[in-house]
Amino acid sequence: MGERLVNVDRETPMLLPVDMRQWVPEDDLVHFVISAVETMNLSTLAVNQRGSSSKRYPPRMMLELVIYCYANGLFGSRRIERATYRDVAVRYLTGDTHLDHDTICAFRRENREAVKQAFAEVLRLAREMGRKVSNQSMPRTSEREYPVISSRYRLKRTIRPSVSRTSMMA
Repeated sequence: MGERLVNVDRETPMLLPVDMRQWVPEDDLVHFVISAVETMNLSTLAVNQRGSSSKRYPPRMMLELVIYCYANGLFGSRRIERATYRDVAVRYLTGDTHLDHDTICAFRRENREAVKQAFAEVLRLAREMGRKVSNQSMPRTSEREYPVISSRYRLKRTIRPSVSRTSMMA
């Protein structure tokens, strides 16, 4: 008796849902991050002026993107850029726009303190609401030095963070 296998036809056009929200579960972290950032006063955020793209993105969306990616272990600008193409939740968050890595990097550099404060606030809100955010997904912010690994998994350099992990979680 022959096995019945599912027919995998990659030549047939794949139609994505009209609404990206259909692919993002209701309890996904992206919804929490968007809601948390919407409650914050972000008048100090700078609008991106640089980057290799001439497009200017809303600072609130850029902050949501950075916080969501940090919470999912994506720290490099190039990896975040790649996620705007590959990750459905990131595509939903960005409205299916694709930021280039220079724009992401410039935003983080120009808004360093605001990003730190907003990330700490999101963690505080998550703790208050009982939402679990694993230690593995938080950016490394311990007092001791730790290695930064390149995309080829070789030790690139060692850095010392300026904010302690305990102060961000407190």
